Amino acid sequence: MKIAVLKEAAIAERRVAATPETVKKFINLKASVAVESSAGLAASYDDAAFSAAGATTGTRAEVLADADIVLAVQGPDPDSLAGLKQGAWLVAGLNPFDDRGRIDRYASLGLEALAMEFMPRITRAQSMDILSSQSNLAGYKAVLDAAAEYDRAFPMMMTAAGTVSAAKVFVMGVGVAGLQAIATARRLGAQVSATDVRSATKEQILSLGGKPIFVENVAGIEGEGSGGYATEMSDAYKAAQAELVSAHIAKQDIVITTALIPGRAAPRLISDTQVATMRPGSVIVDLAVEQGGNVEGSVVGEIVERHGVKIVGHRNVPSRLAADSSALFARNLFNFLSAFWDKEAGRPVLDEEIGNAVRVTQGGKVVHERLLS
Repeated sequence: MKIAVLKEAAIAERRVAATPETVKKFINLKASVAVESSAGLAASYDDAAFSAAGATTGTRAEVLADADIVLAVQGPDPDSLAGLKQGAWLVAGLNPFDDRGRIDRYASLGLEALAMEFMPRITRAQSMDILSSQSNLAGYKAVLDAAAEYDRAFPMMMTAAGTVSAAKVFVMGVGVAGLQAIATARRLGAQVSATDVRSATKEQILSLGGKPIFVENVAGIEGEGSGGYATEMSDAYKAAQAELVSAHIAKQDIVITTALIPGRAAPRLISDTQVATMRPGSVIVDLAVEQGGNVEGSVVGEIVERHGVKIVGHRNVPSRLAADSSALFARNLFNFLSAFWDKEAGRPVLDEEIGNAVRVTQGGKVVHERLLS
């Protein structure tokens, strides 16, 4: 069983899908590992480290030759996969909804493409969940990015020259990224509040020392979709939420938005009018900017200023912590493949529950129901 690890080619992508740690673990399963030259350099893993772990390094053509499984962070260009044998597995974050044409081309190449972002939110798959591991780091980095753009201190400071007030941070969307953002902002000494459409997150906010800000006057709305994700809300809820946020956001120094709905554009949480109510020097970090943005006026890959407020729209925030995000991503992939490793067959054999959840192409066809409906 040969496993190939590719160098990423996407803009602003510094991560790598394997580390020397996971290479050793794959070799212990009796697999061979080939890593494309300089694949890990941007994440602080050089070719020598991979070689010391037991991998071979070489050109893309060399590592793809006879490969049974290809590991990547983002889906590689199908044109770069020449020579890959039919039936080989491609295991990566494939962005199936927004890059459907690429999925069709994987099918035409005869690949079995496994989209890791489709990993089900079930207990036994937690260690395989790339969305959670990467979102955790994104939430942490969002607070640091906000602090870097904010021209004041985060904690309250009492000095001989007077008192510096604590920054007020408002987190919108309390998933994995939001929870880490709350925890990080609290560690930096900020006063933190947070909101979410899912009422079950109130206790989580409180447990981290934040103040829950929730719509209370719209009955019968829980906001919980399948797999623990937020779902699309009613017009009545959206109107109540907008009114609540407008009153709260004007008092905040920093806002971090994290809201995503799988398979859809990111919901708009903050309008330009609401941005204008914030005081000059405030900062908004839009973690959903690449999916359309939670904030009106946010721009992918840029920091823009509107009404004296900085709106941060960095690309690929997990990649801004490339060493740690690579380590977690690589462990997710190893945990996934090793959980199904059949020692007699010398390869992983997926079960129906998880296999059908992540498999998007097989036998020359697109097979995932969410892409066929």
